[in-house]
Amino acid sequence: MNIIVLIKQVPDTTDVKVDKKTGNLIREGIPTIINPYDLHALEEGLRLKEKFGGSVTAVSMGPPQTIDALQEAVSMGIDTCILLTDEAFAGADTLATAYTLGKCIEKLGKFDIIICGYQAIDGDTAQVGPQVAEYLALPQITCARNIKVNGKKLVAERVIEDG
Repeated sequence: MNIIVLIKQVPDTTDVKVDKKTGNLIREGIPTIINPYDLHALEEGLRLKEKFGGSVTAVSMGPPQTIDALQEAVSMGIDTCILLTDEAFAGADTLATAYTLGKCIEKLGKFDIIICGYQAIDGDTAQVGPQVAEYLALPQITCARNIKVNGKKLVAERVIEDG
């Protein structure tokens, strides 16, 4: 099974400061971490790899220091990491991010599943995963947990409002 996991490096929200004039998050000097929801996605990718074989590729778009998040992914057992970085990507909205990640996935070619975390803790939009699926014309399951694969079928439990 060829698995792609999309991850994002985000500011560690245990020590967040906001610019009082602009209302924007001050990112300079704040330590970064792999988005916690993306850690769940990485773990699920590794679980599927352990069960079915294959490989897990982590893909991230961000500044050069995002390499730290990808190195952490490698230490978890991820096989391949790809960093999409360019000054032109700075300040990209979710649609531009999804388009860029989608183009990378198209170039990678063969994959069986793409796993994304629920949302990034620095934006809370939960849009990039669904936008990547839409761009690639793929079916999607959001808010999924307990993924099970049976032959060519994938079944996932989905978190709903009432639990």
